Amino acid sequence: MKEEFINVEYAPGKVLEIETGRLAKQADGAVVIRQGETYVLCTVVSSREPKPGQDFFPLTVDYRESFSAAGRFPGGFMKREGRASEIEILSSRLIDRTLRPLFPKGYYNDTQVIASVVSADGENFADVLGGIGSSLAIHLSDIPFDGPMAEVRVGRVNGILVVNPTSSELKQSDIDMVIGGTESSILMIEGEMKEISEAEMLDAIKTAHQAIQKLCVFQNELRTKLGKEKREFVASEVDSALRNAVVGLAESKIREVVQKGLGKEDYNGQIREIRDHVLAELTAKEEFAAADKEIRNLVGELEKHELRDQILVKKRRIDGRSPEDIRAIWSQTGYLPRTHGSAVFTRGETQSLVSVTLGTKKDVQNVDTLFVEDPKQFMLHYNFPPFSTGEAGFLRGPGRREIGHGHLAERALKMMMPSFEEFGYVIRVISDILESNGSSSMASVCGGSMALMDAGVPFKKPVAGIAMGMIVGDKDTVVLSDIRGEEDFMGDMDFKTAGTADGITATQMDMKIQGISVEILERALQQAHTGRLHILGEMAKTISEPRKELSKYAPQFINMEIDGDNIGAVIGPGGKVIQTLQKETDTEIWIEENAAGKGIITISADSLDKAEAAKKRIQGIVGQLDEGATYKGIVRGIKEYGAFVELVPGKEGLLHISEISHERIANVEDYLSVGDEIDVKLLKVEQGGRLRLSRKALLPPPDGDQEA
Repeated sequence: MKEEFINVEYAPGKVLEIETGRLAKQADGAVVIRQGETYVLCTVVSSREPKPGQDFFPLTVDYRESFSAAGRFPGGFMKREGRASEIEILSSRLIDRTLRPLFPKGYYNDTQVIASVVSADGENFADVLGGIGSSLAIHLSDIPFDGPMAEVRVGRVNGILVVNPTSSELKQSDIDMVIGGTESSILMIEGEMKEISEAEMLDAIKTAHQAIQKLCVFQNELRTKLGKEKREFVASEVDSALRNAVVGLAESKIREVVQKGLGKEDYNGQIREIRDHVLAELTAKEEFAAADKEIRNLVGELEKHELRDQILVKKRRIDGRSPEDIRAIWSQTGYLPRTHGSAVFTRGETQSLVSVTLGTKKDVQNVDTLFVEDPKQFMLHYNFPPFSTGEAGFLRGPGRREIGHGHLAERALKMMMPSFEEFGYVIRVISDILESNGSSSMASVCGGSMALMDAGVPFKKPVAGIAMGMIVGDKDTVVLSDIRGEEDFMGDMDFKTAGTADGITATQMDMKIQGISVEILERALQQAHTGRLHILGEMAKTISEPRKELSKYAPQFINMEIDGDNIGAVIGPGGKVIQTLQKETDTEIWIEENAAGKGIITISADSLDKAEAAKKRIQGIVGQLDEGATYKGIVRGIKEYGAFVELVPGKEGLLHISEISHERIANVEDYLSVGDEIDVKLLKVEQGGRLRLSRKALLPPPDGDQEA
């Protein structure tokens, strides 16, 4: 059967190709989307009816990569793919966040989207192709959908913005941002960047949206030619008598609570009392006896309406703040005595306890995916225990939300981290959320920045993050700084930006309505910039630069360089020499050969003395003994004129009889025996490699010779 791919050029030099109707025909919608030799099969299935009593939209999005797509076997013992990797989870979230607002309100049918990478060329990224293909699969199907949408990645190489850069281009880029949207607006943003300005970020978004518009037009053209007739869908209406009864009992009381300016606990408690009262009153009546869920939903709608109305009309928020106000901040560093660095960051009713652990090369995380194979030397892990919101629940592994929040915070801090060549430590940051009421991911950024500085990591600049919200009314739009949980839930946007005083390093935006204009986005960015500077100022009151010394509990290490020809001598036959060195000096030693052919050696230990001892022994093996240094040697032979002392295996020097002690010596054997371990100073490496040693240089001088 002949391939029938339809193509579109959506950006200069970027061509996308689509095929449908040949694969996965029993799905409600299926397309194969390709760019270069990267192919993604996107399918969608939606049940015909919702489950009885279901009052939410159960959308599941799964993006999956198979190593066979690149002609490779998975690593590890089990030679098949298992649970979703972090990259797969993050890519699934990107697609989900852009699709979700485009399904009609009240559509509660189980819906599953699967984007399967079936071929990967290593250059053209599959995640954004999965987003476009998922949209088109739904758009061509009979499933109700207010799309299409499209996703593109934007990079900037040598100052020029590039849509969907290749893997090679992205390595040279100072922007890596994925943007999703419709023909008329932006729905989702996520990415990292190297301290770009708000204006530069807007330029990148505008460039992305131009490509998104072309891709949406293309999808609409395909829908006209190939699309199925959409299913009939009408959202169910709430009984008007029930609605009027709830309004009569709850509206004025909720309005009163909303206007009090309460904290989270008091506010939720009073709303709960109103809801319970309404439930008791109405379910006691025969006609509303089975309407428990509908009553709860109607009370929630009233609460949402009153919150939004107060913000839109009075420009006043639940806790009494104006739209631009940021909640009170307090912080502390060095809270945990045995971690290598720590910080507590509290903003309002959100609190993060952050710890930093410094590790060695053995702690590197090897990342092996279709498009990324680099070792990971910096990682941030985010934990969200149930007590942080006053709830009881199971402690399981991190969910998609935790992985997504941790990844965002990691990206924000990563841009200010020293390179591994500069610092040499593998770094793990853990953010444990102890309280949550609005943007715990941005609290993790602030606390992480402070904890890294507390650990003595040469962090380039402090980084802070802030979450912005938005309420869209018929006549006005209000942008909110530092949103609370209720404002996130009731609002229309969650827009997070993180960065230094000089620019943005990471961002994430989700819309709950169908998009945002660039003009409103610009307003939100400027307001976020002001808020970020305020938070940085509050953080600086606690710590503003890295500490000069590392924790005494951090591993100590030193680096050294040897000629490549000497690598074998240090390793020894079957690794015998290096294994003996590690055992006798209580160290860990790694040797790598760099591009210049030099041997780069890293020596790690729990004390610097142990690492220095190992270094000296390696120097001896390769003939790099330092004049003036002290060595612990073993007496290998005694002569009438002195002793021969082995400093390192194969390297002996002469300890002349005159250098054994300050006093005159007649017989060397009165002071030394073969096999003795002694400290000696290397006085000189003479011509021919002969070593001249001294023991007396390390001994205190006789009393009569001491200076006054």
